[in-house]
Amino acid sequence: MNRFDERFLTRNGLAARQLAVLLLHQEADARLPRVRDFAEKLGCGNGTVQAALQLLEEAGAIETTARGHLGTFLVRSDRAALWRLSGLGTLLAAMPLPYSRRYEGLATGLRGAFEAAGAPFAITFMRGAGARTAALLEGKVDLVVLSRFAADRLLEDHAAGSVELVADFGPATYVGAHGVLLREGASLSAPGLRVAVDPSSDDQRILTERAFAGRDDVRWVESSYMQLRDLLAQDRADATVWNLDEVAGLIGPGVEVLPLGDEVTRDLALRNSSAALIGRAGGATALDAVRDRLDLSLVTSRQAEVVRGERLPSY
Repeated sequence: MNRFDERFLTRNGLAARQLAVLLLHQEADARLPRVRDFAEKLGCGNGTVQAALQLLEEAGAIETTARGHLGTFLVRSDRAALWRLSGLGTLLAAMPLPYSRRYEGLATGLRGAFEAAGAPFAITFMRGAGARTAALLEGKVDLVVLSRFAADRLLEDHAAGSVELVADFGPATYVGAHGVLLREGASLSAPGLRVAVDPSSDDQRILTERAFAGRDDVRWVESSYMQLRDLLAQDRADATVWNLDEVAGLIGPGVEVLPLGDEVTRDLALRNSSAALIGRAGGATALDAVRDRLDLSLVTSRQAEVVRGERLPSY
């Protein structure tokens, strides 16, 4: 650490770091709040604020100009420098394993949107909505990608406001479609139908239970999606419900794909197909600092380009 950087560890430097967060919200050529307003917000003296502003100017993070009685204006700001000096760090999002082009596109779009907003951004991949949700609630990640169905349940469970919906990207952004996979030679009406269910995926489990609701003769076979091929091919399960992006490799001569049945199940599948971005509410300073600059349409447009093969995945 050089001598100048060490100055950001002093009292004035701490104020400069806090001020950097506030200035991330300021547009170029905007009139800045008065020094005493900054001082009140930061809980320090006017002199400390003035010294903090000078530190940020010397670091090249901002340039200001005084316009007499009109006040002080922000001529320009370097968002990357402000972010670095603020100490906000890198925003970390958790999303499903990128096994499909749709997920690769979603990761590409998220990275593009946050970087365009000037925020350092990284993605970690976790299988299972429960694991991603736990990481969010434990403060290990800042954001998680879930199906809209799983997101709604999370929001209901935490109605006090510890989490919030940041974005709903709409149908077919999480998965394309769901269907019933039926083993060759099996019949959905046969008694004792063996239905595979993945206990680590609430989305899949609830959707499958809904699809076979009203039948007390179903025999549930617990498995992961990685076992589906073997379960069906080796006659250890007769049917399951799964997203068709994920099981594209299973669809062959020995597996029949059937549409989901009742209206409730189709509505549930639609909410399962929409990607939702969830963050922690309150105290999420880094997210607040970038929220008003996020162009969320960039997420879906880049995802669509990756799905169509017009853009290489980059995440």
